[in-house]
Amino acid sequence: GARRPSVPSAYVGSGRDVVGRVERLQQDLDQHVGTPLLDDELRVLRPSRVGLRSPFRRQLSRPGGGGVSELRNEPDSFQVMLDVSHFSPEEITVKTVDRCISVSARHEERMDEHGFVSREFTRRYMLPEDTLPEQVSSTLSPDGVLTITAPKKPPLSAPNERIVPIAVQGSAMPLPVQHEP
Repeated sequence: GARRPSVPSAYVGSGRDVVGRVERLQQDLDQHVGTPLLDDELRVLRPSRVGLRSPFRRQLSRPGGGGVSELRNEPDSFQVMLDVSHFSPEEITVKTVDRCISVSARHEERMDEHGFVSREFTRRYMLPEDTLPEQVSSTLSPDGVLTITAPKKPPLSAPNERIVPIAVQGSAMPLPVQHEP
């Protein structure tokens, strides 16, 4: 009979498995649009009997990366670290809209080591409730990692407490104030 095309094992299984895998693959692709695949990643894309591992799981510091982000929610700040190494500082925009950080970058078509490429992305990150959106700052490292920092609100300090004297009507003198030890 006619030979059916080989289907990568990442797409074989129950309907629920396929949907989950496709969603994960889409998230991985969203993270890495415009970045070249390495030889070992291309090898992984070929169908195999043992299944596929995600070819797009990379570290933020991967050479030649782009668009990969890492979030850190520390006690004193919320940080986003984003690989924007394919963009110059003039091609990157960081802004806050209410409690949302928006990062966008775009460059026109230009030559790279693999041919001509144009890139564009937009990422949005919701700030935790305890951050100060009006104090968000960003820095770009020499190796192309954009770090966006939102400081956290200071913890509530002890209330500024004082005893309020009670004036008794019909009396010229207020009641004596009792001070707590």
